[in-house]
Amino acid sequence: MCGIAGFIDPKLSKEESQHMVTAMLESIAHRGPDARGLWNEMPVVFGHNRLSIIDLSAEGNQPMEYFDSVIIYNGEIYNYIEVRNELKAKGYIFKTQSDTEVILAAYREYGENCVQRFVGMWAFALWDKKEKILFCSRDRFGIKPFYYIHDGDRFYFGSEFKALKKTPLFSNELNLAQVNRGLQLGWVCYRDETYFKKITALPAAYNLKFNPSNSKLEIEKYWNIDLTKKYSGSAEEKKEKFYQLFADSIKFHMRSDVEVGGCLSGGLDSSAIASGVSTLFSEARFKTFTVYYQGKDEVDERPWVSHVLKKYPSLTPYYFTPTDEQIRESFARFIYHADVPVPGSSPFSQYFLMQLAASEKIKVLLDGQGSDEMMAGYMHSFYRLLGSYISSFRVLKYAREILSLSFRQKYNLLKIANVKLKSLLTIFLSEQKLYELEYKNYYPFLSKDNSINFSLDSVDGSRLNKFLYHLIFTTSLPTLLQYEDRNSMAFSIESRVPFLDHRLVEFVFSLDDGDKISYGWTKYILRKSLSGILPSEITWRKDKKGFVTPGEMKWLRGPLKHLLDADFGAVNDVLDGSKAEKIISNFKNGENKTANLVWRLAVLNYWLSQNR
Repeated sequence: MCGIAGFIDPKLSKEESQHMVTAMLESIAHRGPDARGLWNEMPVVFGHNRLSIIDLSAEGNQPMEYFDSVIIYNGEIYNYIEVRNELKAKGYIFKTQSDTEVILAAYREYGENCVQRFVGMWAFALWDKKEKILFCSRDRFGIKPFYYIHDGDRFYFGSEFKALKKTPLFSNELNLAQVNRGLQLGWVCYRDETYFKKITALPAAYNLKFNPSNSKLEIEKYWNIDLTKKYSGSAEEKKEKFYQLFADSIKFHMRSDVEVGGCLSGGLDSSAIASGVSTLFSEARFKTFTVYYQGKDEVDERPWVSHVLKKYPSLTPYYFTPTDEQIRESFARFIYHADVPVPGSSPFSQYFLMQLAASEKIKVLLDGQGSDEMMAGYMHSFYRLLGSYISSFRVLKYAREILSLSFRQKYNLLKIANVKLKSLLTIFLSEQKLYELEYKNYYPFLSKDNSINFSLDSVDGSRLNKFLYHLIFTTSLPTLLQYEDRNSMAFSIESRVPFLDHRLVEFVFSLDDGDKISYGWTKYILRKSLSGILPSEITWRKDKKGFVTPGEMKWLRGPLKHLLDADFGAVNDVLDGSKAEKIISNFKNGENKTANLVWRLAVLNYWLSQNR
């Protein structure tokens, strides 16, 4: 994992360009503390901060040149050994053991299509000296960030907003549409938009080409999930296939020349990864990291973690619970690294987890992001499934699922009626209309402009698969991956997400809806396939928790109370100030139902004060 920064700017002198790229790299030094490299062939300038993971020698440093190309790159190509062997068979010679050199050789052999052969996460910029073209790419799910500013024959790019803020093209003018999405929906990113009008994100699964000779910028999608593809195997074959792909992903994600550790919350996803590592690498001592909270609002997953530790004694657990003082003192740094006004307190827990891992000298950490989005881990998935059963007159399946769900979750009649109503809504309203409904009604609308500023792609497939597709590419996962990247890189840690191996994702989407949700259980294929390696208490655990904290209420009334006592003038400039003030005043007077909105307003206000 690394930090990249660079530009093409014919208006700068060579000396000015050196100062510029150095300032950009300094702003993201935390992403790569092990080495720094510059390459300058005016007007093209590349800079790189390295976090050494594969091939720790100086030969692996970047920018790296190979024949007619030079690259700066952030990420990991997990199948680099296989791709390198394929290229060796074609006569290619390699000087390093790095995956960076493999990308360069693959580009020389396959051109832009080289990315189709990669399994991994990446954001890279490659200058083709022969063609005089800048070729950039971002991995299929956007695990690694890539931002840019384009103005005529000038093009600047970097791993974080911080780098682009150093450039002459940056303006801090806000993208108010994104401010609204963050407040109403909790999305901190949307397609190619960011919180700043001037900064554009390269979307997941896209390539970019920039030709400085004519200022032409081209962006093209190179991969997508085919929602119409179906796997026709038996139930047993599905289980075996899922396990094979999961195990293969774990093996790839364990490739490293430094120690690898793992998050362990006691939930299904992180427990699956820890159990998978312990099964496939039985001799390895694998460190796991857990954040917990005690007291009146206890959020303590250690009893669940203990089931995994009992089954796999090779795991070495580390725990941390932040004090009020640590929460108060760490908040500013957390938001600084987040780059965005974080719309909930859970990512703050993840920040402390990364801090814990860094204290134990861990440079690579495995995490469970993506599992919920691809395997229907959220309650909203049930509504789509039940809606599809109603609309297709599959009465018995509908009855089985709603009865199983009600029994497992101990729902009363009112809650069951609520589930039925929401399921009916998914029949009569498209995904776009459902999100519009949430956007306008979830909270009192605070913007001075209540127009709809988002759209969901029209895709084929089942009602459930469409919902999951949007979770992955628009509504949920992009935001979670931004937290994952910023929180880990704040402590110079490479965070890896084994569930987001595209081969595994493609397979899961080819399964029937009933393979994802069955008898009231979410992520059914995962539970069934891994039942032999997961502790049974985890496999059939009924409740679901993510990076849960004691909540916005306790922190805003305790260690983060100063956020509410601040001047809210910055928020009043972009929102309906009278509404915002009333909501915050009511919260101070004891009203709790809008606590999450109050958090979003308070954090937005703080973020604006730091970015205006």
